[in-house]
Amino acid sequence: MSEEVLYQVNDGIALLTLNRPNRRNSFTLSMIHRWADLLIEANADDAVRVIVVTGAGGAFCAGIDLDVLETIELTAKARREFLTNEVHRVARAVEASDKPIIAAVAGPAVGAGMDMALMCDIRIAAQSAKFAESYVNLGLVPGDGGGYYLPRLVGTAKALELLLTGDTLTGQQAADLGIANHVVPDDSLMDATMKLAATIAAKPPIAVKLIRHTVYESQGTDLATALDLVATHMSVAMLTQDHQEALAAFREKRPGNFQGI
Repeated sequence: MSEEVLYQVNDGIALLTLNRPNRRNSFTLSMIHRWADLLIEANADDAVRVIVVTGAGGAFCAGIDLDVLETIELTAKARREFLTNEVHRVARAVEASDKPIIAAVAGPAVGAGMDMALMCDIRIAAQSAKFAESYVNLGLVPGDGGGYYLPRLVGTAKALELLLTGDTLTGQQAADLGIANHVVPDDSLMDATMKLAATIAAKPPIAVKLIRHTVYESQGTDLATALDLVATHMSVAMLTQDHQEALAAFREKRPGNFQGI
């Protein structure tokens, strides 16, 4: 039996590939456990600067494998515990990450698969990408964070339209709405994604970590608190070797990216 999630680290980039292409990478319990565990492992690995998540076989993720649902006891308590203790492990691992996470999306990212893409920090879509919050078509609610992530990307009204209709978006439509950062030809998807990941991986890692935290912390607080938090982050960043080296390069007129603060 092949591994359900492939994992490799090269040049500071951890690549997680969902690997059930015969089922459009719909996930099983063992797959979701492995997915979350690898995110935790990548976050703890000092050699990793950026994490990329993608799918094998021309699909990102078609959500949960419906065969799995048939194994769960038909009670509200069992279904709730299944989401909280199993499926939501990935969302919690993403939230706890210090490393930027990029989703490279080709083919379907539907239901929980779209939620899984939305919880990443950046999304690169292939032209073949299909995004859909399709829960409503099955009489369900967005069970893996779609109701949380989507309004933060497209606003409340558009998010409700997509959630209440279950409409499918192309990669270009997703990019037009700000769900995808870029849309590229399918044969360029991984090259474009890895190029962006390499650019970020080359940046000072402590600054990258603190910028990510600054953005997400600011979304849930008022301006005064956000400014207080960033004052702490800035004081830490100013003491790093990366910052000191950048200042020295500027003073000595060595080549660099320093343009002032």
